[in-house]
Amino acid sequence: MQAARCVQAVQAGRSLTTALPEVPGPLRPGVQALTFHALRHLGTTQALVALLADKAPPAPVRALLCVALALLLPQAEATPLHPHYTAFTVVDQAVEAAHAVRGMAPQAGLVNACLRRFLREQVELLAQVSTDWEARYNHPAWWVKRVRRDHPQHWQAILAANNTAAPLVLRVNTAHIGRGAYLGHLASAGLPAVPMEAGGVALDRAVAVEGLPGYAQGWFSVQDAAAQLAAPLLLQGLPAALGQRLRVLDACAAPGGKTAHLLEQAQQLGLTVQVMALEVDGPRSTRITENLQRLRLPADAHSTAQVVVADAGDVAAWWDGEPFDAILLDAPCTASGIVRRHPDVRWLRRETDVAALAATQQRLLAALWPLLQPGGRLVYCTCSVFRAEGQAQVDAFVQRHPDAEVRPSPGHVLPGRAGAGSDMDDNAARDHDGFYYACLHKAGN
Repeated sequence: MQAARCVQAVQAGRSLTTALPEVPGPLRPGVQALTFHALRHLGTTQALVALLADKAPPAPVRALLCVALALLLPQAEATPLHPHYTAFTVVDQAVEAAHAVRGMAPQAGLVNACLRRFLREQVELLAQVSTDWEARYNHPAWWVKRVRRDHPQHWQAILAANNTAAPLVLRVNTAHIGRGAYLGHLASAGLPAVPMEAGGVALDRAVAVEGLPGYAQGWFSVQDAAAQLAAPLLLQGLPAALGQRLRVLDACAAPGGKTAHLLEQAQQLGLTVQVMALEVDGPRSTRITENLQRLRLPADAHSTAQVVVADAGDVAAWWDGEPFDAILLDAPCTASGIVRRHPDVRWLRRETDVAALAATQQRLLAALWPLLQPGGRLVYCTCSVFRAEGQAQVDAFVQRHPDAEVRPSPGHVLPGRAGAGSDMDDNAARDHDGFYYACLHKAGN
């Protein structure tokens, strides 16, 4: 029933970020697995409930049916991240859950009847709902249409990737330990892992990160492989005079993963940096400081990191007038590229959010560009697959700013292994979230 409550929260417009902490701690991992599984099939199960029930059931019953039906779907695979139970167990436990919740007992018969009818008629019922895009692809219909328009060659692969679980990917902090040595520690702990691009490692199963070797010592950060592209793209090849301290801005920085990577990358490249991590949300900004402290960064005594709470677009409130050599703008977006890790996002977003967020991205780009030194570099990125938040945004920006030149950039990086033949030639060999990257050079040097 706890998983049904979480699904009901999402159906009511609440994020799992607020709903899951309400689940008792010992139950939370299992409830999260069930909830994620249910949300990855929510389009199908909501359509089935509409067919199975003569009238719309109360919200708690609807959510309970969606969780149970997700477990009864024939395509559900039995893995640690995709729980599987016998049909008898699912029906029995769903009915028991209805009996156990105050006010739901009168609906137990409806739960039993709907689930048993699905088991009898599942072939016909699934064929009937498959004509509906939301039920077929388990994304809102507007989302499916936008992805199909933006990525006509890969739209189905993108949607399919979104319905799979993402791997647990770590970025090794090479200021403290080499990647090979860390892979050895993982193997000794019985945690097989494989190397990823840009110094990362991927584990073959999800585990509590606090229990991984070297957590307290700052040996690693949790960061998707696509997110690990940001720091090298900003700093590698950046011209610096001998002994010069580069001023680097990380805008919209919380929770600090990219800030930490910038400091790690600078040390690897032999650069001295002064990083300002800018975040508008005060409580979230504390996570930047906490992460830097755990990682013992900056490790170079000559580099510095400063956390500032302010709106990046309100330049007068925080800028000291000194230009930056490099700016990373990880702009607010729909998060349409990370629904493998956050399956509630697709059900919480509205189509109107895309234009609203694109306007915010445009405002931030316009505000930060004048702060960049001539000859400097700005990397614009979003964890989105929508072109309105990626390529279209940058194309429009370059049209408005003749001093902006797009340098070789990853462009749209598609989730999972959906990107064969996409903007990144080697995308097919990856298993990562969806992102967009553009590297902008400012004319003058």
